[in-house]
Amino acid sequence: MKRVGLTGGIGCGKSTVVAEMRRQGVSCFVADEVAARYYDDPLFVAEVAKSLRMDVCSPDGMVDKRAIADAVFHDKEKLARLNSLVHPRVMADYHRWLDNHADEDLTVFECAILYEYELDKQVDVVVTVYLDEEERMRRLALRDRVSRQELELRMRNQISAEEKMLRADYVILNYEGNPRERQVKEILNEIKLIDIHK
Repeated sequence: MKRVGLTGGIGCGKSTVVAEMRRQGVSCFVADEVAARYYDDPLFVAEVAKSLRMDVCSPDGMVDKRAIADAVFHDKEKLARLNSLVHPRVMADYHRWLDNHADEDLTVFECAILYEYELDKQVDVVVTVYLDEEERMRRLALRDRVSRQELELRMRNQISAEEKMLRADYVILNYEGNPRERQVKEILNEIKLIDIHK
């Protein structure tokens, strides 16, 4: 099996690329989707609250993910503590998931912080989704309704989109008018043909 890592900066449209890959029949493990389910576990929520030293639930008793995000984006130490709880679980789930997809020729591991945590070493090739910063800012402002200053702070917690593009084996330029379907198909077909053992 060829293990493909998919990454890109915040707001670049990784989820739309994952959707297209799934439409083309590729199994995709999406780290954020998996990690989001951990917050349904009261024991995990208690661990997060203890690690971040804060109340992580809103008055209605539900986990306040926005409050957690705000806390860690403004404090690199808290971000590191949260990631130390999340990432080992994600990687354990990923390896179990791989075992269940062992008969497939190619699978995708989507993770926004693939390079930041050296998770690129867990895959054979990396595809980066790219958009320039201004376009990402425009899309994120519409999607998340947050200030430019807040968006810039979030972006600084990740390796730049340009560096990710330079380090990747393949790049998808996710602009309107640049056919996503064709790019995904061509890249996946090329990856299927390469010899990863050379």
